[in-house]
Order: sequence, then C-alpha cells, then structure tokens
Amino acid sequence: MKAIIDGLLVLPHEIVTGQVLMYEKDIWKIVPRRQFRAGMCTELIDANGGFVVPGFINEHIHGCAGADTMDDDDQALAAMQKALPATGVTSFVPTTMTAARPAVEKALERIRTAMAADREGAQILGAHMEGPFISADYKGAQDSTYIEKADFSWIAPYADTVKIVTLAPETLQSSRFLEECSRHGIVVSFGHSGATYEQAVEASQLCSVCHATHVYNAMGPFHHRHPGLIGAALANPDIHCELLCDDIHVHPGAQKVLYQAKGRDGIILVTDSMRACLLPDGESELGGQKVFVQNGQARLADGTLAGSTAAMNDVIYHFLVNTGASLPDAVAMATINPAKDLGVYDRLGSLEEGKQADMVVLDSTDFHVKQTVIAGSLVYNEDDNRAN
Repeated sequence: MKAIIDGLLVLPHEIVTGQVLMYEKDIWKIVPRRQFRAGMCTELIDANGGFVVPGFINEHIHGCAGADTMDDDDQALAAMQKALPATGVTSFVPTTMTAARPAVEKALERIRTAMAADREGAQILGAHMEGPFISADYKGAQDSTYIEKADFSWIAPYADTVKIVTLAPETLQSSRFLEECSRHGIVVSFGHSGATYEQAVEASQLCSVCHATHVYNAMGPFHHRHPGLIGAALANPDIHCELLCDDIHVHPGAQKVLYQAKGRDGIILVTDSMRACLLPDGESELGGQKVFVQNGQARLADGTLAGSTAAMNDVIYHFLVNTGASLPDAVAMATINPAKDLGVYDRLGSLEEGKQADMVVLDSTDFHVKQTVIAGSLVYNEDDNRAN
C-alpha cells in the first residue's frame, strides 16, 4: 500500500484536511490522519501542505517539449507522454491539424498504436481532429489548402480512436455527419467557424455531446444583434466551452464572463499547446508553418496567434486568479468535466475510492507541480528533476 499524507485533498465539491489518501494502482481509501501509521505503507509522499488534486485531462493539445502530434515519428507521442506529468497532466487527447489526408491518417494510426502501448507517462485517451472540416474565413493558424467539407468516411476507419472532432457547423451539407458522430460516441466541437447563433443551436441539438473549441478564438465576434457561435455557446447549457487561460488568447475579463455564464459544469480548461510548450522562446513550428515565440506568445510570420505555450497547471492558476472561482470548481474543469464528456469518469477525473490513482501534488502558493502519480506509480518528482 502507498499513501499521500499532509496534503489538502481537493475532492469534487470540497477541500479536506487531516486526511491520508491510500492507494495502489487504484485509490483504496481516504482515512483520517490519526488512523494512519507510516508502517502501513511501502511508499509515502509527504505533500507538505500542498494541494492534492486528480490528474489533469487535456482534451486539446498539439504538442510540447519539442514534439507534435503531427510529427511523422513514432517517438513524438512518447516524448509528450513523458513530458506532460511535469505539468500535472495524466491523460490527454493528442490533437491533429488541418493537413493532407494521408498525414492526418498517419497521425491517427500513431495515436491508435500509442493508446494500446504500455508506455511510461500520461495516458492517451484518443484523438482530437481539429479540422479539416472548418471555415477558411476563420482558419486561424490552420492551413487553408487542406480544408474540406465534413465527410464521415474520413473518420469511420478510426472511430475507435477519434474522440473529438472540431468543425464549422455552417459548412455541413446535411445532418448525417453529426448523427454518425453521435452514434459512435464522438464529441462534436464547434470551432474555426463563422456560424450564426441559429446554425450553432440547431447543430448542437443533433449532437450527443457538444463542445466549442477554444471559445472566443477563431470564431465570429459576439454582437448583440448577431450573437453568433459565441452567443450560442454562452446561452446553451448543452455546449461545453473549451477555454484557454494563458492571458494571451482570452482577456481575463472574458474568462470571468464565461464563468458567470457557464458555471462550473460548462467549461473545460485546455492548453492548445504546441511543440514550443516547455521550451525557451525562439523559432518553432505548427502544422508545417513557422512560428515565432517571444515572451511566451506564439505567432505566425503575419502576426496571427498560433497555439499556446501554456502548461495546464498555469492555465488553472490563471483561471482562479481571473475569475474568483473556487479551487474545486477550477480543478473540475480540467478533470471531472472532460472525463465525463469523454466517457471515462467511471475511472478518471476525481479522487474517489475505486478510481485509478492519477494524482498531482501542487504547491499551494504558485501551483507548480511537485509530484505526479499515474495508475499508482510516481512518474514525476520535482526533487528528482532538480537533481538531474
């Protein structure tokens, strides 16, 4: 048996003190400190007053630590898996870009293989296809050369792997694509889109699970007479909003507006990070395009904001500071909410008995990651990392 002691345990709706979390591969029990004896365990983590939270689930991430989902390299995903626990991420959904169909298909095949492999580090839950079914008018950092109309035949051979598809609902030629996604348990996420309010609401009613991709970004602006996709996402409780809180892509005030409108259950915190995440400033790459990173901001040569360099622990910290949300609420947006929508909440997403022991110890002052445990194994330790 293993245990985490002297931490502030962040449970789904409260923070508890004076408790010990005991685990092996799964969480065994949470017991009062007075009932615990160190001799009961073979491995002990002393949280030293830090927060103990469920492992973060990142449903929108292109890359980090010099690796990218689209890299034609079997080791790229492994590098991401190894690097992400330092940011508190224990599960993630590697995200593809709008690219030539063979390149996307190869990426999906690599993700499928990685899902089945027994690798150290963060677990891969499936693939997020960001494009190619998007609007050229709101392509952002995507390559418009490869934009296509939504066609489920693209996805059908990979229905066991694809968990999320980002698309522009106004480009759909029929309802069949959405119906097929619902039938296969694939989350449909509206993004890179100029959809009207009416188009977004109508399409959302055909989805079993519906998201808005990095809300506010790469979509038509909100106007009081033409609320568009942003208005639909704010008003419709069935549309769960991805939010990137690096304080670059979304103003702190807009983050607070979203929290007031959607509440705890309607937001999923993401990083949308690229390969430059966890690396120093300099020249990088995203989707075959040069990206220039300065002061943490990633932009294409024409100044267009590209993916972020944010880490998940920092995203959650920014959200807390900017919105005044409670810690259980903010943590839920990176754990419970994505776990429920991805269909894995029975085993991931919260510190509850019987669930997989995916846990993170955070410093209580600045949220840097001290330790990360995945399936009961300590995979990141700040002290060991400093020694190296």
